[in-house]
Amino acid sequence: MPTQKNRRFWNVRRATAGLAALAAGALVLSACSSNDDAASSADPNAVTVYSGRTENLIGPLLAEFTEQTQIPVDVRYGDSADLALLVNEEGDRSPADVFISQSPGAIGFLAGEDRLSALPESSLNRVKSAFRNKDGEWVGLSGRVRVLVYNKDEVEESELPPSVFDLTGSDYEGRVALAPSNGSFQDFVTAMRAESGEETTQNWLDGMAANGAVSYANNTAIVEAVGRGEIPMGLVNHYYNARAQAENPDVASENYFFPNKDIGSLLIATAMGVLSSANQTQEAQELVNFLLSDSAQEFFSTETSEYPLAKGVAAPPGVPPLDSLEYDTVDLDSLGGGLAKTLEMIEASGLASS
Repeated sequence: MPTQKNRRFWNVRRATAGLAALAAGALVLSACSSNDDAASSADPNAVTVYSGRTENLIGPLLAEFTEQTQIPVDVRYGDSADLALLVNEEGDRSPADVFISQSPGAIGFLAGEDRLSALPESSLNRVKSAFRNKDGEWVGLSGRVRVLVYNKDEVEESELPPSVFDLTGSDYEGRVALAPSNGSFQDFVTAMRAESGEETTQNWLDGMAANGAVSYANNTAIVEAVGRGEIPMGLVNHYYNARAQAENPDVASENYFFPNKDIGSLLIATAMGVLSSANQTQEAQELVNFLLSDSAQEFFSTETSEYPLAKGVAAPPGVPPLDSLEYDTVDLDSLGGGLAKTLEMIEASGLASS
């Protein structure tokens, strides 16, 4: 029987995705997870992964892991929060050994439901303490920093604000794009609540709405709109514009990293952990160690333009090294439990319907 916390999380996913049949669908998946195409292998030694990262972002690494270790990998791809719900519904019957989450929120939910086991110190110590669970149950894999992308032909550097809170001012009226339905934006708002309080956060959301902030479907749409001069600036993750610049070095869009550890430059981590119900614990741990290895971490740098979180691995080409930035961090576990309230606040501001 789902816990009260699970039901609240369920309602969050329905609000976020807008899918009326989500609850019934997840229960069906739970009932037949061992029989469908998600995670079935003739090899009993296969490690089963539930991945909130899409196949193009993690699949090549999983294939390389199998090639190097001869350990087969079965993967179920899907939305991170939906998969977290599924794991919790399956309970000890879950075939999953490893959970990979696009953001800390979903994996933080599993940690709160006691679905993860502690990782060894050798794995945890590969990353800074800010990018791992305080109980050692999940570890950061790659990171993206929130930025203000702007059109350099439309915006002077002197116009760039020292804080994301300044964007509610009259100088930015109708000039800022947001993606209220995007998970990273919601993680950012949840982090703002944790750091600055709910009143300040609601005032910022209300202020952005009152100031004519323009809603877009996602980060890619914002970067494209800024690049073609449709809107002067927008809040996104850093790697979207890094990719745009790699495809077209002449694009007019540039990333601006807020200084002084402003919440506008929050670092959000992709995370992974081993399920407490895992059948292949040794193989699962080998996969975790592989994904934290230098070669795997370099994949995120060169192929996805994300920041590798393992120590000593270089930043992506074309973006400033992480150590050179004054990025902000918060307790990443807080990004899971606070999502329901965040969605309520975004909706109350009117941004979601802009």
